[in-house]
Amino acid sequence: MIVVFGSINMDLVARVQRIARPGETVLSRRADSFFGGKGANQAVAAARIGQGGPGRVAMVGAVGDDPFGAACLKNLEDNGVDVQAMRIVAEPTGCAFITVDDTGENAITVASGANMALCSMDLPDSLLSKASVLVLQMEVSLAYSLDAAARARRAGARVIWNFAPVPPVKERSGMAELLQAADVLVVNEHEALAIAAVAGEATGTGDDYLKAATVLSRDFGPTCIVTAGARGAYGVSCDGTRIHAAACPIAPVDTTGAGDTFVGVLASGLAEGLEMGSAMEKACAAASLSCLTPGAQAGMPNRDALERSLAQP
Repeated sequence: MIVVFGSINMDLVARVQRIARPGETVLSRRADSFFGGKGANQAVAAARIGQGGPGRVAMVGAVGDDPFGAACLKNLEDNGVDVQAMRIVAEPTGCAFITVDDTGENAITVASGANMALCSMDLPDSLLSKASVLVLQMEVSLAYSLDAAARARRAGARVIWNFAPVPPVKERSGMAELLQAADVLVVNEHEALAIAAVAGEATGTGDDYLKAATVLSRDFGPTCIVTAGARGAYGVSCDGTRIHAAACPIAPVDTTGAGDTFVGVLASGLAEGLEMGSAMEKACAAASLSCLTPGAQAGMPNRDALERSLAQP
């Protein structure tokens, strides 16, 4: 069982020639709506490529009593995600405002709304066991996420924590507490460096994200995985063992949701009993495929599409 405790949003996406600089206005011909939120994205990614049928992935989150919320719930159900632990609250459903430029890069602003009403008590004990993988991000309450992680580990579950966006923690002790609550930490290059800086870990050169991953894993315990776009992903365990998984060569259309696809597919692979390297390989391939279609969830592959991609020479 994969349990995702996290955010659910409706994404409003505008394509632009280039992303606006501070104080600048740029024009887009139209805006499109897509289902999103890092938590929901990761749940959908895991459900689409997983084995075991509907209900294998459970979403614990909150939406508003509004049309966006109803649509988000239906979308999760349509993708085979168990929504029995979902809450409907008085706050509006979360929204993300996304601009995507001609190269596929994006800039995102999130209005959290109902996501901040989610609390750790919404996570049922019945979903936590030695067979469970709990997936967390940083778009809901940090304190409640930390409590959920602690409960999961007491129950024997494995915790995958995607530190995105970078936790709003300024003290080393606070960052250490978060890092020690995760079995697997997933970050991008910039997040790895920012987290290492708060944790007080020297990383050598200013942009050595692999060194940052190494010291974070060594000093705080989790296996640290850094996603690096076209360069794939790099994993480092606490004993210093390094793993690299390559990305597929593609011409990206929209990179929105690629990181979430990676996390969801990684969780699925580990829940199925794959070794870390094999799980990372599948996650990189799925993330690459997700960049070929606009929208965070629209391009997430199903199991057949992913297996075909992995079978190609």
